[in-house]
Amino acid sequence: MLAAILLVVIARQGSPASAQIAPQAAKPSDPQTVAINAQQAKQVSISEVTQREFSPRIDAVGYVDFDQDHFAQVSSPYSGRVREVFAKAGDNVTRGQVLFSVDSPDLAQAEATLVSAAAARAQTTQALERAKGMAQVQANAPRDLEQAISDQQTAEGNYQAARRALRIFDKSDAEIDRIASTHRVDGEWRIASPITGTVTARNVAPGDLVQPGGTPVPFDISDASSLWLVANVAEADAPLVHVGEPLAATLPALPEHPISARVDYVGSASDPATHRVTLRAVLHAPPAGLRPQMLANYRITTAAPTRHDAVPVDAVVREGTGAMVVFTTTDGLHFTRHPVQLGQLQDGYYPVLAGLPPHERIAAEGALFLSNALALQSQ
Repeated sequence: MLAAILLVVIARQGSPASAQIAPQAAKPSDPQTVAINAQQAKQVSISEVTQREFSPRIDAVGYVDFDQDHFAQVSSPYSGRVREVFAKAGDNVTRGQVLFSVDSPDLAQAEATLVSAAAARAQTTQALERAKGMAQVQANAPRDLEQAISDQQTAEGNYQAARRALRIFDKSDAEIDRIASTHRVDGEWRIASPITGTVTARNVAPGDLVQPGGTPVPFDISDASSLWLVANVAEADAPLVHVGEPLAATLPALPEHPISARVDYVGSASDPATHRVTLRAVLHAPPAGLRPQMLANYRITTAAPTRHDAVPVDAVVREGTGAMVVFTTTDGLHFTRHPVQLGQLQDGYYPVLAGLPPHERIAAEGALFLSNALALQSQ
């Protein structure tokens, strides 16, 4: 009886039917595709891939500056004590308008030299006239006339040199003639503005001692009709920027007043400390409220715009390897991973340069959730 039971068991184990009932091994799924259920799909937003125009551009930081081509720092080339000040900060001045005056020992010495030279010139001229009159009646020796001529020429040379010395102090010929005729030594040097503009800074008062190279300078004069937009770009980006390219500026101090200009200068050297290259644009008729030394953010367009497939920033996942990936879908439940090559982010969108199949729908939001789900699936 026991033997019969064993035979029946053996027969059943080896039968084809029992082989069909045994479980089969599951087929491996696509390692680049992840499936989610309807509840999980609520965390993912699906959108069509659209095309947008992208302009190659460079972002930089910088500041607003005076137009250095229409800016002057006015000081005294010689030491002296300030006698009077004729302008204050905010005044509009014209070229040649006197800003302040200085009691200058150097000017006083130059004026005294002119007075002395003028007197010697007058004296030698009279002596020469007398020598010529006496020579006509043979009342003096020929060498006396020659000596008078030599003395007069020396005196004339000294007089002309003294006049030229006073022109260094911006004295006009009329003022020099007055000093020579009146023999009055004053020593007051009146320093005028070299340009027409606005007094942006005044750092001097009567009684102050000024000297060449002293800081701060007594007066800053600028033409407020134009300013410089100065940007500092990374040295790697500098070869991409050329004169004439559009530049857009936004200022934290004036967020509602974007500014447009064009690059008119690109520096020929990189700053060894910051490794940045300076470029600038001249801004004519600047808006009200824009002031030198304000901070600014710049965007320089370096080429004509091109059209590309565009994906929003939330649709892109940066993996640990550095790869940038997006997920495409046909039904909203199955998503396929695609490594892509992207351009520079602009206005919340990346241009897709390679890696994305055409006419696809993508996970516009929730891509990070899909990436984590795919990683769990592969474990």
